[in-house]
Amino acid sequence: MKKGNSVLVIGGGVAGIQASLDLAERGVKVYLVEKNPSIGGRMAQLDKTFPTMDCSICILAPKMIECYRHPNIELLTYSEVEEANGSAGDFTVKVLKKPRFINKNKCTGCGTCSQKCPVKVPNEFDMGLGMRKAIYIQFAQAVPLLPTIDKDNCLYFQRGVCQICQKLCPAGAVDFDQRAEEITLNVSAIIVATGFDLFNPSIIKEFGYKKYKNVLTGLELERLVNAAGPTGGRLLRPSDSKMAHKLAFVQCVGSRSQKKARGFPYCSSACCMYATKEAVMIKEHDPESDILILYNEFRVFGKGFQDFLNRAKQDYGVKYIRGRPGEILEDPQTKDLTLTYEDTLNRKIMSSKVDLVVLCTALIPRPDNRKLAHILGVNLDEFDFFKPRDSIYAPIDTKVPGIFICGYCQGPKDIPESVAQASGAAARAAEIIASAARVEV
Repeated sequence: MKKGNSVLVIGGGVAGIQASLDLAERGVKVYLVEKNPSIGGRMAQLDKTFPTMDCSICILAPKMIECYRHPNIELLTYSEVEEANGSAGDFTVKVLKKPRFINKNKCTGCGTCSQKCPVKVPNEFDMGLGMRKAIYIQFAQAVPLLPTIDKDNCLYFQRGVCQICQKLCPAGAVDFDQRAEEITLNVSAIIVATGFDLFNPSIIKEFGYKKYKNVLTGLELERLVNAAGPTGGRLLRPSDSKMAHKLAFVQCVGSRSQKKARGFPYCSSACCMYATKEAVMIKEHDPESDILILYNEFRVFGKGFQDFLNRAKQDYGVKYIRGRPGEILEDPQTKDLTLTYEDTLNRKIMSSKVDLVVLCTALIPRPDNRKLAHILGVNLDEFDFFKPRDSIYAPIDTKVPGIFICGYCQGPKDIPESVAQASGAAARAAEIIASAARVEV
């Protein structure tokens, strides 16, 4: 590779993966930086995708493996960008690679260390509904398939005792002496694809999130119905592990709110469809289940989206009510929930007794966007999404030439739109390299 014939991609979700693969196929060297131990992002947590109901990890995993094996892509997982200087065609970026305390050249991914570790903590990948060990592999299809030691919960780092993982590792891969490493990269362009975070609905007190165990968010439900999730795909109530048969979904929790204390004014784009997808998934598991979806109005504008929603109504019997939710109350004996709402079409106050309430929360910018924007010198909008140079004429470009944005970090969108935008960002980055090559000639 010529000096500078490379691109830094920040974020290893589906958008970052797609941009990396597009560039690598063009013969460009790609450094893919991901702050988590594995690439995959939010899509790896999903069970299925809408409107086709294809297995999410079945689509994503081949792309993850291709990233890992491609000779033009270097994965920098468990790493974060610390500094960036320069201009289009010649950026110097410093990346901090955090220690896993695992020798990647020795580790075989056998999992013995995790099996023998005595410490259990809530599993972030399962949204805290399941448990993991202090030394863990993020999920079964993780890329790279390497364990990571969580210093904050490891007995050796906290108390100077244990070291069972090191003693029992058949490959001798555990290395407690590893230190953080700073890597300096020279790249021609930078693509930001840091994805999204989830709105915390606990600030809306009347919904009882975190107060009542059977009030969940959409992503928590996604992990419950996933065969690789904490319950093996069975829809068990967190309060008593009984099967849930009657569910209510509440739309726009934290979205389209004019009160700052209750969320954001924008539409999160994907909520109507992911609620419908999850309702269909539950109906396929349990055709006798009773599912109610409270909505403000439908925003199903993608290809096949309206047909999918119609099929959920007609073929699966999902009930849609245009309603404004009121309060959720729990029966202290049975742990059943009573959802009170206003039927805004019939102008009636109604209530429904259910096993689970699912809050379809807003998808929001990541809190570390501000730090990254400061490092890169780019702008954020009023909600902390990365701001394009022009939302219509240059939606992928930032104010800094050579730095591009794609996926949900740029604004609300679904997976297909994120992937399409990632390919656009890759094409723009390739143009920077081509321009630099012409200047050299």
